[in-house]
Parts: sequence; C-alpha cells; structure tokens
Amino acid sequence: MSTTPSGEALSTVFGEYVVRSVRSGEWAAVKALRLAALRDPVADIAYMDTYEGAAVRPDAYWRERTANAAEGTGGVRQFVAQTADGALVGTVAVVVEEAGTTDWAGMSVERRQGHLVGVYVAPEHRGSGPSGALFEAALEWAWREGLDRVRLIVHSENARALGFYRKAGFTESGVTVPLEGKPDEHELEMVVER
Repeated sequence: MSTTPSGEALSTVFGEYVVRSVRSGEWAAVKALRLAALRDPVADIAYMDTYEGAAVRPDAYWRERTANAAEGTGGVRQFVAQTADGALVGTVAVVVEEAGTTDWAGMSVERRQGHLVGVYVAPEHRGSGPSGALFEAALEWAWREGLDRVRLIVHSENARALGFYRKAGFTESGVTVPLEGKPDEHELEMVVER
C-alpha cells in the first residue's frame, strides 16, 4: 500500500476487496460497521464496548472518531475493507503507544509500539481474504511509522480470533491481562516484530 504526499494511504486491491484508510466523510458507514461488530456473538469477549453504549453516542462522536482515524490524529489509523459495491465489510485500527506511557489496562508501555484494536470482518466475508488484507495494511503502516513491534490483546477463549492471529504471524508474549471483575478470565498479549 503506497501513500499520497499528504500521507493518506491509497487503496490496494486484495482479490475482490479494496483495503484502504478510512475516510472522514464515511462516519455513518464506520458507525454501522462498529455496531455490527458489537452484535457479533463473541462481542462480549472481543470488545471493551457494548452495542447499547455505542448506539446512543451522538453523530458528532462518530464524525470526530472517523476524522481522527482518517488523518492519523492522536496516533490512530483505521483501515477498512470495501467490496466492489462500496460496502464496508471489515476494519482494524492501529493505535500507536508511546514508550513511558501507561496502556488501557494500567500496564507500562516499555517501547514505542502499535496496538491493533477493533478487529472485525462481517461473517459473510470471513475466510475470503479481507482479514489478512486488513492486517497486512495495518502492519505495513506500522512499519512505515517506525514501529518495530505490534501487539494485540485477545480473550483466551476467543478461539476463532486466536487461530487467525497465529496464522497472521502473531505469537503469545507471555503477558496476560486479567479481566476486571472476572478473576477466572484473562486476555493474552500477542505480538509480531519486524
């Protein structure tokens, strides 16, 4: 995936899908994709958000969130997979975590790294290429940004996601994140390095 002079990622064709950076004007489609993700059967172990919470957020929230992810503002870049008819069917975002900061779980970030979040592909498009293409685009962007490590956090019981992440080259780091209020459940950190 190459970029324009302003740094915006150009579209790249992967089979029947185009994978590209999200555009700020498509906030309504991004909102619909996020709400679909939050209805997925494993949403309760895959996301730190709920459908009920996301559905009531005002349009201004979705406009700002999408614009920031399109521009890379705040160290976040979101990628989407689009079908030939223009439908957005998958997404992943890369959050840049700076060394010396604390992450969402209260853990120290020891080195500048990327964190993949919000991974979702519509069920009817799983297994046909967009997941791998989204990860390829996200990792390519992370490497261009000078990151030499990218991580993600996955629930230990999310077998479908664990399988895909391993196939994409991620390995378990040995770091676990306990779930608040659920002492018998934890999430795993998985990493890939350049």
